[in-house]
Amino acid sequence: MFLYLVTGFFALFYAAISLLPFYSMALTSLKTQNDYAVNGFFSLPQVYVFSNYRTVIKDGIFNYFKNSVILVVVSLTLLLVISMLVSYPLSRFYFRLRKPMMSFFVASLAIPMHVTLIPIYLLTRTLGIYDTYPALIIPYIAFNIPITVFILVNFMKTIPRELEDAAEIDGCGKVGIFSNVIVPLSGAGVVTVGIYNAINMWNEFTFALVLTQSAAMRTLPMAVWNYKGQYSGTVPLIFCVLLLSVVPMIIAYAVGQDKLVQGMMAGALKG
Repeated sequence: MFLYLVTGFFALFYAAISLLPFYSMALTSLKTQNDYAVNGFFSLPQVYVFSNYRTVIKDGIFNYFKNSVILVVVSLTLLLVISMLVSYPLSRFYFRLRKPMMSFFVASLAIPMHVTLIPIYLLTRTLGIYDTYPALIIPYIAFNIPITVFILVNFMKTIPRELEDAAEIDGCGKVGIFSNVIVPLSGAGVVTVGIYNAINMWNEFTFALVLTQSAAMRTLPMAVWNYKGQYSGTVPLIFCVLLLSVVPMIIAYAVGQDKLVQGMMAGALKG
């Protein structure tokens, strides 16, 4: 009984610490600048100012949100498809270039992505795709392929080969084995790398700053940056943008956490 009480106390304490910043952010977003300056960050608003959100919405926050959603969905879909197709032969077949290719992917993890920022900027200018979706989608895919392939290869290696042999006896070719055996059993690994890469893409700032110019192509991290400059003396408006930026990720985690746990448990049982 005592152990349950201690565990419950620490769980509530951790939950309070985790929720306090979001609670304070929400309160501050409903204050006036004068209320924030006089009463501070943690006080209740003297008057709840919902017009702060109307101002942010009127200034086009949903356009930033739309761009982030498009970039994450397209980039993540292409990344997972490409990585699955690459990881399957690297994990299940034996051929001469297998080890050099794996070494190449592992070595790529050591390259800081921002080292290539200037060459990529010049390349997008040369190709005529600067300030477009492909200017961000291509780097997002390219720089996340090494870690994605590395994780998926190691995950696919845990799938028993007897399942492939049974499928082959039933008449499945390599394509059928990949689509009917490997892909379903790799669900836990796909979910894991999907969530990891989606968070990185959603929060990415540097490439979005350098490779886009017009307001029509800016993403949510750039919206925070723009409001910080435009409303440097109006903290509640900045917190409105921050709150609207983090809410989608909180909702996505709340909706997807059960599927994540189920996928991990299924992968453990299948492996």
